[in-house]
Amino acid sequence: MQFEFRYAGESQVHSGSQQTAMNFIPDALREPTYFKGELANPLAFREAISALNSVVVSDLRMKKKDRSEYLEWAQKRDIEELNQLQSLTPKVQEQLQRVEVELGQLRNKIKTFNIPFLNAQRKYFDYLYKNDRQLWILLDPVISIHPDELFFECFSKDESTYARLACDYQQFQKIGEFACGTTNIDYSHALYREFQKLRSYRTTQLQVDPGGFQVQTEKSDAFTEVKIDLPDSWVRGFLQVSAAMTLPANVFQLHPMDLANICLFLRRHKEKHGPRSLRFQLKPHQPVRLVFEPWNTELVCRRSIYHGPENEVRFWGRRRLLVLERLIPWAKSIQVHLTGTGLPSFFAVDLDGMVFTLGLSGWTANDWSRCGHFSLLSSRIQVDSSTRQRVHAALKKAWFASVTDLSKSLNIDQALVASSLQAYTQAGRVMFDINKGVYRLRELSREPLPLEKLRFSSEAESKATQILDNGQASLGEVRTSEAQTVLKGTVQEKQKIFQVEAIINADLALTKATCQCDFYVRNKLYRGPCPHILALRMAFQRDQRAAVSL
Repeated sequence: MQFEFRYAGESQVHSGSQQTAMNFIPDALREPTYFKGELANPLAFREAISALNSVVVSDLRMKKKDRSEYLEWAQKRDIEELNQLQSLTPKVQEQLQRVEVELGQLRNKIKTFNIPFLNAQRKYFDYLYKNDRQLWILLDPVISIHPDELFFECFSKDESTYARLACDYQQFQKIGEFACGTTNIDYSHALYREFQKLRSYRTTQLQVDPGGFQVQTEKSDAFTEVKIDLPDSWVRGFLQVSAAMTLPANVFQLHPMDLANICLFLRRHKEKHGPRSLRFQLKPHQPVRLVFEPWNTELVCRRSIYHGPENEVRFWGRRRLLVLERLIPWAKSIQVHLTGTGLPSFFAVDLDGMVFTLGLSGWTANDWSRCGHFSLLSSRIQVDSSTRQRVHAALKKAWFASVTDLSKSLNIDQALVASSLQAYTQAGRVMFDINKGVYRLRELSREPLPLEKLRFSSEAESKATQILDNGQASLGEVRTSEAQTVLKGTVQEKQKIFQVEAIINADLALTKATCQCDFYVRNKLYRGPCPHILALRMAFQRDQRAAVSL
């Protein structure tokens, strides 16, 4: 999927003896979006924007070791051992020596031949890293300006980490004119280095430059055009984050000193074998307890009291939490959302006027796109296009709103509003703000995203629709209470018949499910529901719609 940007110059930071000016250059191809304000706490902003950069460049995927030097040594060693064998005749030894000499000459020729290529390759990558960060970072950060705040969003290269930095307008001492909207901003590695020069004794101005939208006719080359071909999985993963934020979760406040102790332990200990999880042991009205595997070392967070139902959640990819380390001195509290074992987690750091939200998939290799179809767990009621458009128009007018507020203002059932917003979330036009519990207007791209291409990443929902259309999903027992609905039925695929059970809560979101298929036995719900579970829920929704029409 190709994204195209046009920047009228480069984002820069100008530092003087008394003032620092940060000038972000927005995408000139988008609607005019601009802002100008003076930061009240430039040091906290420096650390937060630097942590955002750490997420953008992070890639914790397992990398294969380069064994070429070892194999070359082993081959040479084998030849030496063969040469030492006493059973060889002098004639064979003479032949072996000649072959050794020839092999040595060939290896030297190969090395000499490859030297120009290797040097050029190294220089090329060094140049890209220093001068053309676009080819190292998949997508420039997205910035949105709303009536109550501006926020940056980014996604990691390994597609397992999401970050959002929201700045309330109370973080600014002076605010000039601004235009609401969403755009990409030019963000280079040189700009990151300039951020490190922010100081408290200088007034710091943040500006999303409206001059980037001025039309030039004589000097058209002043615009820098960038085209980035992003994999569909990257875009799909970005869209899955908001769906994961709406899942039921265990929520508690983590004290900054407890987060500091977690980071300190991770710095001092390096695991050499599994398991490598971090276990959150949650008991009502008691301090949060953490267990670091494989050592089974327990850390009691005495400053962090949990007030929810008893639970234990295992979390992998724990070293991604080190991104938050530099925010600890400025943090007032950290709100933690744990959706379940092997499921996403969110850490929202309150920086007194700013909130840095770190979204982590179940584990590093379990990226948001291929292994986390959380949109399939959300409420999915069929909504007609006119209702969806009404909901989107109301949100566009207000810029941000909760499901309850939109339901009251439009006189539409909350379930229909939630499903409409979920549809726009998957289209990249709306995002969920987990900190304030509202949906926000945010156009991820200038052009509409190909929704049908992005929607069925694993083909789970596509298969479920096909099963339903073929009449192979049979709904049996349905038990409904105020809190939940229990569905039982059978689903046929090819020559096999599976017994399926699903539990839907009052918000029509899938909370628990079981199936006899191989996909569920291996993955439970960690990688989203299987096609048979989805087909059973879709059959239930179909029967509900039929009953209403009667």
